Order: sequence, then structure tokens, then C-alpha cells
Amino acid sequence: MHKVTKAIIMAAGLGKRMQPVTLETPKPLIKVNGVRMIDTVIRGLHANGITDIYIVIGYLKEQFKILTEEYSGVTLIENPFYGTCNNISSLYVARAYLEDTIILDGDQIIYNSDILSPEFERSGYNSVWTDGETDEWLQTVEDGIVTACSRTGGKGGWQLYSISRWTAEDGRKLKHFLEVEFEEKQNRQIYWDDVAMFCYPNDFKLGIRPMNASDIIEVDNLSELIALDASYEKYAEEN
Repeated sequence: MHKVTKAIIMAAGLGKRMQPVTLETPKPLIKVNGVRMIDTVIRGLHANGITDIYIVIGYLKEQFKILTEEYSGVTLIENPFYGTCNNISSLYVARAYLEDTIILDGDQIIYNSDILSPEFERSGYNSVWTDGETDEWLQTVEDGIVTACSRTGGKGGWQLYSISRWTAEDGRKLKHFLEVEFEEKQNRQIYWDDVAMFCYPNDFKLGIRPMNASDIIEVDNLSELIALDASYEKYAEEN
């Protein structure tokens, strides 16, 4: 078994699909029913003894400073490329911390902290089995190993969520391939997840970490935010 020793939280994005709420507040710092989304992530990590936390920031970066005052062990890493590159740039600037690491998005709500437990057998993503149709990334798993992933979804597979763990060995590979894609190939408009899942799938033998859909919510847009917290309905009226 491997054990997570640190966490990287991705929090640099513009949050365009949640405008106008995100015009003044970065998406991870938006409160849902009184609690900032990123607080549920940090508290979930702390509940599992993971306190060495690196938060990648960009858009409205000054607002994240309060997290270093409220939580011990939090380090902010600035992504200067956030406005022109996809999120491969955020993991690229944090690539020194990829060994024995859990990587998460800061704009999700963790309802069950057990899904962030540090022990893991092999690198891979937290995933939820879905029988029905989904347009999210959907993995095919055979004998515990991810053998394929569909960008366009499907049904009868393991839906990938934005929580992943990486062994020291795989973290070093991921770091190398990030540098190849970002520096040498100038391939800067892809998701960082593309690197292992689609650019170099034969160099990794990823597994999954099963969980339930009720354990977490990924809040993607304004309508989903309003469904969770009716106090944001006024923003829909403004649009």
C-alpha cells in the first residue's frame, strides 16, 4: 500500500460558467449554504491527516491569502499562465510536489471525508459506477486496471471525478510528461488529466477508488449552484 503525504488543490481558473458570481469571487471561495467550497476540501484532507497542502492560484489570487492564515500547512503556488492556458498549466507549476500526492479541484463540495483517505494501492481517480448515460469521462476497468477512457461518456462504466492519487514512481513520470507536453510540445490547451489518460496511457497502470455519487458534488455552473443554494437565484435574474 502507498500513502498520500501531500495534496495539490487546483484553484486557479476563471470560473466562467458561474459568472456573474465569479466576477468578484474565485469559484473555490464561493460559499454554498454558508461554507466555502474549498473549505470542505481542506477540512476533508485534515480529517485524514493530510496537512501539507499546496493550492495553485491565479484568478483573483489575492483572495486566497486568507487560507494561509486560517489553516496551517497551506502553501500558495501562483500560476502565471492561468489566463491563456488550460489547467495543464496549474499542475505544471506544482509539478515538484507530485510524489505520493492527492490532486483535487478546489471547486467541489466534499460530503464524505472518507473518500480522501491517504492509503491507496495504485495511482488513479476516485470514480463512481454509472449504469445510465453520462457525458462525463467514463473509464473501462478490467481486473482493477483502467484499460480505456471515453471523453464523451457513455453508460456502464466508472465516471472519473476530480480526485486522484499518485505514487512516488507515477508522480515522477507525470512530472516528466508534464514538462514534455508543456515545455517541448507547447501543448498548453489540454487538461492535465489528458497527460496520463490519453497522451501516455501505456506508461501508467491506473486503478480506481470507488465511491458513491452522494459523497461529493462537482459544481460546474450557475444553475447547479442555484440548485444547491437558492440565495444565488438573484444572479440568474440578472442574466
